Amino acid sequence: MKPQRPLILSLLFAATLFLLRPVPTAAADDSGLSANATANCTQFIRSSCSITLYPDVCYTSLSRYANAIQQDPASLTRVAITISLANSRRMAAYVSNLSHVGDYGADRRAASALHDCFTNFDDAVDEIRGSLKQMRQINDVDAPSFRFQMSNVQTWMSAALTDQETCTDGFEDVADGPMKVDVCAKAEKVKKHTSNALALVNSFVEKRIP
Repeated sequence: MKPQRPLILSLLFAATLFLLRPVPTAAADDSGLSANATANCTQFIRSSCSITLYPDVCYTSLSRYANAIQQDPASLTRVAITISLANSRRMAAYVSNLSHVGDYGADRRAASALHDCFTNFDDAVDEIRGSLKQMRQINDVDAPSFRFQMSNVQTWMSAALTDQETCTDGFEDVADGPMKVDVCAKAEKVKKHTSNALALVNSFVEKRIP
């Protein structure tokens, strides 16, 4: 079932991005972590990212939030999903704007591909948002509830990745040109973040469920 998108989740998402500020370069930051502790946190992130398909992208995107993540797998997974959501929302807005400002009426394939791409990314945003909501509710739940909630997260993140891949698949029959190249390149970058987030979700589940 497709998760709903109430206004409160958008507000919570904005608050999450505000709280997840990049790590300062000083020896100790506002959280009180020493340079050594911060190094341990970033090493934890690097090690965790090694299981993803795009470890460099994973580490670069997550290491900025090392002090928020520290060495907590649940926090790591939540931040990864948040980053995937932010990128997916930007992509959906970009494609929507492109379809409005561009004159693709004469090119049915291009117009259809853009429309379908927006629909797919809009669906992906819903699914990733639902995953993030479930991740915020896993604390202090019993084992059956944890399995159920994480199953939802895995299902929705996998569906989001499929939707994003469907966007680029839709451009296969579109003639090569700047618009096609740009959209597909941007979509590929977003897919990497979603793929990494899904990999971290799966790893988190494997470690928590015997």
